[in-house]
Amino acid sequence: MGKVHERIDDRLRAFIERQHVFFVATAPSGPDGHVNVSPKGGAGVFRVLDERTIAYVDLVGSGAETVAHLQENGRIVVMFCAFTGAPKIMRFHGVGRSIPEDAPEYADLLAGFTLDDEQRPLARGIVVVDVTRISDSCGFGVPRMEMVANRDQLLRWSENKLEKDGPDWKARYMAANNTASIDGLPGYDVNRDLVAA
Repeated sequence: MGKVHERIDDRLRAFIERQHVFFVATAPSGPDGHVNVSPKGGAGVFRVLDERTIAYVDLVGSGAETVAHLQENGRIVVMFCAFTGAPKIMRFHGVGRSIPEDAPEYADLLAGFTLDDEQRPLARGIVVVDVTRISDSCGFGVPRMEMVANRDQLLRWSENKLEKDGPDWKARYMAANNTASIDGLPGYDVNRDLVAA
């Protein structure tokens, strides 16, 4: 039977810390835009900031759907589900905002995450969620799976981009791929002139 929780207590925090992957869902306003669900994971990318606030590091990726949707309406849900141990699903609905690298609070917030040194340069922002609803459900339909390892493809890809394109590779990649959602909503604010550079 599902339950609504008032806050993220130590028991819920421990459950979150045991999970290796989480899912983020957002949608644009109006009936015609595309709903987006993104899997996220990796050691040290998620934090419980307090009993009603969560955050995760947004690593470089191929799109900017979540950020674009948050800038338009702020609606977000973050879901964790147990693939090992007792079955359980946790959902954190709330209002999210994206904190880009050039924001004054970015550096201090990033310092609190336990990312390794190779991951830090891949951060393009931090998503902070003010949680308005915390709920769990049974998770009986979630398959049982074992964690094998974190993938290293993103790190190897970024090292290749650095070698091939130079130190501004991330800004150039983001200018080409992360400035708008698939529906044309504004994403990351990056100098588009970098695309031609």
